[in-house]
Amino acid sequence: MIFHTLPNNKKRRRPLKLHTKIALGLVLGALVGGLCNAFFDGHPWLIFVSDNIMYPVGQVFLRMLFMTVVPIVFTSITLGVAGIGDMKTLGRLGGRTFGYFAVSTLIAATIGLTLVNLIQPGGGLPEETRDELMSRFSEGAQGMASKGPPDFGVSTFVNIVPRNPVAAAADMDMLALIFFALIFGAALTVIPDKRSKPVIRVLEGIGDAIIVIINWAMKLAPYGVFGLIFVITSQFGWSILAQLGMYVFVVLLGLILHATIGISGLVKFLGRMNPVTFWRSIGAPIVTAFSTSSSMATLPTSIATAEKQLDVQPKIAGFVLPLGATMNMNGTSLFEGVTVLFLAQVFGVDLSIGSQIIVVILAVMTAIGAAGVPGGSLPLMMLVMATVGVPPEGIAIILGVDRILDMSRTTLNVCGDISASVYVDRVDREIEGMPPADPMFIGSVKQARPTPEIDSN
Repeated sequence: MIFHTLPNNKKRRRPLKLHTKIALGLVLGALVGGLCNAFFDGHPWLIFVSDNIMYPVGQVFLRMLFMTVVPIVFTSITLGVAGIGDMKTLGRLGGRTFGYFAVSTLIAATIGLTLVNLIQPGGGLPEETRDELMSRFSEGAQGMASKGPPDFGVSTFVNIVPRNPVAAAADMDMLALIFFALIFGAALTVIPDKRSKPVIRVLEGIGDAIIVIINWAMKLAPYGVFGLIFVITSQFGWSILAQLGMYVFVVLLGLILHATIGISGLVKFLGRMNPVTFWRSIGAPIVTAFSTSSSMATLPTSIATAEKQLDVQPKIAGFVLPLGATMNMNGTSLFEGVTVLFLAQVFGVDLSIGSQIIVVILAVMTAIGAAGVPGGSLPLMMLVMATVGVPPEGIAIILGVDRILDMSRTTLNVCGDISASVYVDRVDREIEGMPPADPMFIGSVKQARPTPEIDSN
């Protein structure tokens, strides 16, 4: 009896949060892959493990996330538009959303342009290093060139209107799918409630089912992330960073400056939210974006975080974030601007101020058309290079480090999307006479629909 009455002083260990597990998977994948590259580069067993174990594990995780993109984008935007209620309000919020996208993206591109002119990373790259990198990655560059850069111009805007929305969904033509969802949601606000409400309930049910699938997929995230990062580091290692160290430094510095100054300033002055609260609340999307290199794959986590952690209204999160995942590319525009000017310096192409301004404008515009998938911006960047007289085949020089830069710029893209939802939510609350968002309610659930368990085991 005495034994049973003794107090139990053992403290139960708190289970690790999901985003912590993902971060551990990322770090371990990088370390193990880097060590394997350093000691066993090219060994048959390493190639076998990478191709037949790690790659499939990573791809299964990614594919499960991509599988949910089309339904979550369609249901989120449609329900968001239907929840807004009237076309006047929709137009007002839509205008503010696109205005925020344009301002934040322009700020990012300007930061990149300023840094690359001040530091001149391409001026010190030895000619032999340039030739070696172009030779090593020429196959990848030729593959992109053979496809040709995608059309960008009047046809881009015409193609936003899909001939067949089902085909657009099957091809993951996100701009066309978003347009159809916007039109469909607007139509639901016009027809009588007795006709629209059953459709809305069906869409809500589909959305809830997709959230469950996302929860299942996220259980695989630590293992999938480990596999994805292992494949990259075991193949390329980290030695290439030394050859392009200054270029990588400029890109990462630009991304950090835009995050700490640009996005933080916009969150504070436009979103009226403490930047510290904002950054503390979005750990899950940051880790997911960095590990998957995909704004689209991160979209479900971004929506959940905005609703649960930042108290953004579901209708606003469902409207702004899918648009942002396709059209708001802060990190991509900065990366494109820095890369084009870097390669211009490498090849001795002197770009005037006017040409550099054209680079910034094109970087902002083409960022909108960049696919929210790994490496989606590279074909469009070749178009920008060709426009200002920089050899497009020169993109081979940066292919070896693009993966780590892709992970980093995707992270900034996602952070910019979430900051936009904070701003638009604040505007809508003021117009509707609602109390401001309260990020301090973290952990509670105000919405009826379930959200991904971003903080679960």
